[in-house]
Amino acid sequence: MSRFFYSLLLYLMSPLVVARLYSRAKKAPEYSKRKAERFGFFRLPESDKPLIWVHSVSVGETIASAPLVKRLQQDYPRHRILITTMTPTGSAQVQKIHGDSVEHVYACYDFPDAVSRFLNKTRPDIAIVIDTELWPNTIAACHQRGIPVLIANARLSERSAKGYGRFSGLVKPMLQQINRVAAQNEETAQRFLNLGLPEQQMTVTGSIKFDLDVSTETVSAGKALRQQWQQGMGENIRILIAASTHEGEDQQVLDAYKLIQKTNPEARLVLVPRHPERFDKVCQLIQENHLSVIRHSAGVAPKSETRVILGDTMGEMMKLFAASDIAFVGGSLVATGGHNMLEPAALGLPVLSGPHIFNFEEISQSLVEAGGMKLVSGSEDLANSVVALLNNPSICEEMANNGSQFVKQNTGALHKTMALIDRLISE
Repeated sequence: MSRFFYSLLLYLMSPLVVARLYSRAKKAPEYSKRKAERFGFFRLPESDKPLIWVHSVSVGETIASAPLVKRLQQDYPRHRILITTMTPTGSAQVQKIHGDSVEHVYACYDFPDAVSRFLNKTRPDIAIVIDTELWPNTIAACHQRGIPVLIANARLSERSAKGYGRFSGLVKPMLQQINRVAAQNEETAQRFLNLGLPEQQMTVTGSIKFDLDVSTETVSAGKALRQQWQQGMGENIRILIAASTHEGEDQQVLDAYKLIQKTNPEARLVLVPRHPERFDKVCQLIQENHLSVIRHSAGVAPKSETRVILGDTMGEMMKLFAASDIAFVGGSLVATGGHNMLEPAALGLPVLSGPHIFNFEEISQSLVEAGGMKLVSGSEDLANSVVALLNNPSICEEMANNGSQFVKQNTGALHKTMALIDRLISE
């Protein structure tokens, strides 16, 4: 497929694109707002300052890119930083992390006219795409205008590579127009090269997700939250956090927790669904399992009978990790591909994950080999692993230390990425 036919297909599908936007708004009302931005209609404050554009799709990418954005603000104080996202939760996260220190709009869809409007208004000195969000018309338009494109912290799973490979007539020319790909690992690098990226445009930097900014404020906030929970539920509680769970996974976690409770009644569960539109549904599911639950967003202190805390706020995951003892990282008991297991590891928690971790292949394998994470196959295996950690504090501590050391030993990708940005902007 050529880019002409890709664009034609996009325009033919535009009614479906709009219909999907309205459909998503029924579950998440924020999708009904600022729709014009998705078609390149928006306003930015008047300014003569040059602009750096950072695109982070949603919450995870926005959090992962936060250290990079802060370095850009530090190293390029005369530039404005524009962050685009695709989701309302990502938009909210931009505001939460950066406030008014950056500018933000939704990224436009990949329609040629929308992309043209976006670039006419922003005129960035560089486009930095976090992880892997490849839009042929956007990349082509940047190339035509001499705007360098960097795919930072790039990851490409085997499954995604096969999908791109089916459209080589579209993908190969697009890759040749990307100035640089900063890959997380050698496997991702090879997949990009196999798809047609010129070798001189590839650099393996490692993952900027290792360059976590674990502030003392976050740790202190977690400890304060833990003390609040202990006042209500008892000094001896042990906290299992199940982070970023998906549809079909919550019940498995609840089944595991009920098994844990049989031998470890002091255990409590913090359950954090990945998507905010599922908060109410998951709360109802917890109640259907006859478990006493409070919602973290309510700001209500737990009681002695409370067994589950529903993490139904955005942008507080690190604080919730810091208040916990053991972390299960979701999106992994279902075929979603897993989520960032480095965050709990960096905070000194032993980490558990399901087997579906193809989004973090090398990181997860290395963390397991380092002794900081264990893979579990289902509810019973998860329960047994948690009980083993609760009953053996020395093993729990060793696993936590292994994970935090692993994260510390693999920092440095941020420095390498900034070197690439400096080079591309100065060329």
